[in-house]
Amino acid sequence: MKQFSRLVLGISFLGLSAAYAGEKYEWWQYKPFKGSYLVYSGSLGEEQQATSNDRKVSFNVGGPLAKEMFDAMYPDVKAQEKCSSDKDYRERSKGELSCIHDRDGYRCFFGFDLRSGKSISGATC
Repeated sequence: MKQFSRLVLGISFLGLSAAYAGEKYEWWQYKPFKGSYLVYSGSLGEEQQATSNDRKVSFNVGGPLAKEMFDAMYPDVKAQEKCSSDKDYRERSKGELSCIHDRDGYRCFFGFDLRSGKSISGATC
């Protein structure tokens, strides 16, 4: 677990370093990104500390990557299915991946069940 935490911390640091350095990347190069994660058990909205039998991870990605993901996922979710009725809120969803655009910018959410490797939702409304 410590190695995973260090990896995510390292990726976050690289993302901040690249953002300040203004580096340019070729389309085929891996790029740093801005994000955070939560390792938990139970279900989203009722998270508990992860156990050896129940361990999931939820990712929250922001910045340019989230915008790129959002733009690729058109069309928007229908009004009656959105998580917010705010006029500045837009939501797009494909399978277990969901992205939003609101006054705070772009964010995308996805997750994995770490015991099975299956993709799961990364956020609730």
